[in-house]
Amino acid sequence: MQTAVPLVTSDAVVLGILASILGFVFWSSSRTDGFWKKFYTYVPALLLCYLVPAVLNTLGVIDGSLSKLYPVARDYLLPSALVLLCIAIDFGAIVRLGPKAIIMFLTGTAGIMLGAVASFEIMRVIHPETVAGETWRGMTTITGAWIGGGANQAAMKEVFEVDATLFGQFVAVDVLVANVWMAVLLFLAGRAQAFDRWTGADLSAINALKARIERYQAEHARMPGLNDVMVILAVGLGVTGLSHALTGPTVGWIASLPQEWRLQDYSLTSSFFWIVVFATTFGMLLSFTRARSLEGAGASTLGSAMLYFLVATIGMQMDLNALLDRPWLFVLGLIWICVHGGLLLLVAKLIRAPLFFMAVGSQANVGGAASAPVVATAFHPALAPVGVLLAVLGYALGTYCAYITGLMLRALA
Repeated sequence: MQTAVPLVTSDAVVLGILASILGFVFWSSSRTDGFWKKFYTYVPALLLCYLVPAVLNTLGVIDGSLSKLYPVARDYLLPSALVLLCIAIDFGAIVRLGPKAIIMFLTGTAGIMLGAVASFEIMRVIHPETVAGETWRGMTTITGAWIGGGANQAAMKEVFEVDATLFGQFVAVDVLVANVWMAVLLFLAGRAQAFDRWTGADLSAINALKARIERYQAEHARMPGLNDVMVILAVGLGVTGLSHALTGPTVGWIASLPQEWRLQDYSLTSSFFWIVVFATTFGMLLSFTRARSLEGAGASTLGSAMLYFLVATIGMQMDLNALLDRPWLFVLGLIWICVHGGLLLLVAKLIRAPLFFMAVGSQANVGGAASAPVVATAFHPALAPVGVLLAVLGYALGTYCAYITGLMLRALA
């Protein structure tokens, strides 16, 4: 990880840099001819919003680990974005997407578990020193993180008594490999049509959902005034504030319940879990009220802008220099994520699932609620809630699936 002082240490300056990057990417991607038109034919704009901050972090211009921007974006902008993106959603249409989204999500979970065992055995042949000793314990923490999230990762650290140094090394593997995989998914999102032709996917339900949202936007679209923008911000940030207010007492009450119930295994004592759940729930409830008319003034557009700032702050967490610490651990992680992706590809082809279900099902596992809506939005802003709902399911499964995987790894070791 980075140890030198970055060139830019002020979060105000870093925020300006990120805003400039986002502004330039969106300006250049809107060009209708010339170099930029050809460039964005091959490189998705969203991928650049993510990778350019990652390059700056790796070069030491900025340091995502020192910045407070990501926690702010995660805790305040993400919930607000979820509220504003959910306002226009047709919940019934999400239900009508069918079972393939759940199937691909569970395939992703199985791929993480299978990938842990496969990568352990493959590395035992390629480079036995990498998986010698206590390495299997560290792998349990990644399993928790890649199926659930940070709370599940911490739970595995305690359950399998993972040494602090080993835990830190696997945190680096988690961050780098998961971010590389997210970049791959964002790249694929720009080629969804070709992928869906290959699988023979039925896109009718997804296209119907997109069409309903776009039709609603067209029918209610208006030039937003200052009053519209202020009301939209009031709803987004107000509901986020309410979600934070409810989270404290909720977590406190759950923590006071008998320990033998082990509610922490479901991430029910995680503040971030409840913030996301409350924000998504309130956003969906508002979609049944007159607040839905705010979509005509650009509620989801403003929500998407918040989400793009989150993308940039996620990108600045990625440091390729971490490869220098224990490079073979990253090879282990790459083999692991390739098994996960390979299983998803196989099942997607067998059940003719759209790329959207595969990508969001994967990211709901590997990235959780902080990034699953980002990948979903790469397909359409209306689909962001699907990513959140699947990620919440991952929180519930994370500890149990990671524990089972840990037992398998211990038997192998």
